[in-house]
Amino acid sequence: MVARREIRESARSRSFAVTTLLLVLAVAVGVVLPAALAGSTRPLLVGVVGGRYPASAVLAQAGRLTGTPLTPVEEPDLARARSELDQDRVSLVFVPGKEVLLPRLPDPGATPSSAAVLARAIAQLDGERALLSNVPPQVAAALERGAALPVRGLRPQQRTTSLKARVTGFVTAVLIYALLLSYGMRLTNSAHEEKSSRVVEVLLATLRPSQLLLGKVLGTGLLFGGQLAAMVAVAFAAGLASGSAAVQGAAPAVIAVAAICLLVGYAFYCTTFAAAGAMVNRQADLFNVTLPIQIPLFVGYIVADAASFSSVGALGRVLAFLPPTAPVVDPALYAAGELPLWQFALSVALCVAGVVAVARLATVVYASSVLHTGPRLRLRSALGRGTR
Repeated sequence: MVARREIRESARSRSFAVTTLLLVLAVAVGVVLPAALAGSTRPLLVGVVGGRYPASAVLAQAGRLTGTPLTPVEEPDLARARSELDQDRVSLVFVPGKEVLLPRLPDPGATPSSAAVLARAIAQLDGERALLSNVPPQVAAALERGAALPVRGLRPQQRTTSLKARVTGFVTAVLIYALLLSYGMRLTNSAHEEKSSRVVEVLLATLRPSQLLLGKVLGTGLLFGGQLAAMVAVAFAAGLASGSAAVQGAAPAVIAVAAICLLVGYAFYCTTFAAAGAMVNRQADLFNVTLPIQIPLFVGYIVADAASFSSVGALGRVLAFLPPTAPVVDPALYAAGELPLWQFALSVALCVAGVVAVARLATVVYASSVLHTGPRLRLRSALGRGTR
């Protein structure tokens, strides 16, 4: 009954409809934008060093197969070509019949760049061409090791994660922070309004305080889950329709992790915010009573910001396992490659344990505060009254 009432009142409000529409549009634009910008990509510069035969045919075929625009740049010698590659003046170096050079080999776990895909296509095509020009027994030896030329990195290989996965992690962390804070304050205001209008006295005539709190949390949570499902569905639909890189590679896994964090985060914070709203009698006190709840969310946002574009220290890794901060921190750390899947599973398990503990305490506070009048009830007093 309480859950239906929450859903009915919130779903009918214009603010909920506008917020849902804006969130869905923001997700769609964020997914489609990378694909729209990709159309103006500049051609890759490919340094070409001599060779036994012209390289233009191989480069043209490799460009067609990979869909990568490229521009050949004639290099006087290999030393000059390596220098140009080291200074990022060319994207790769092609030595016909010998090798293909990249600045650094891509991480096997990351989505390869356009230059890496093009380099492998060139290596394969030119290797096949070199193989066909050989005569036995060299042909047999070449077939043993494969036709492709070796692809070597100019600098040592370094484990990295793709930029789009990091950006996806950061964006989802910001979205989680904003949604948890928004829905948390919605529950706080709802609990306070019911108390100040004395509607809660009518409801408690037939319901226990724990049932009322659970109904409010469940009803708002169903709306919350509906918005989340709509955003995820629009993200994948828009990404598949536009061919956006935002839903390719590691991005879908990051989105899945973020969705789990969002649900766990709501379960952790929902009862806390609702209990906070029941503790006060004046609208002016809502900010003060919810500030201690908002601080862990803000700390998690700061760590997620740092983790998305640089490495975090031991403190950031610890915060990934603490229930108040983990829902915001985990997506960014996972996207950055600093939170393996087994550690994320452990973090979720700890968050679930935290949800159970916090829900019990919040229920006690809500039950002892919702009918209290007069000065604002302190947390210690609320807990003390609930245990009597």
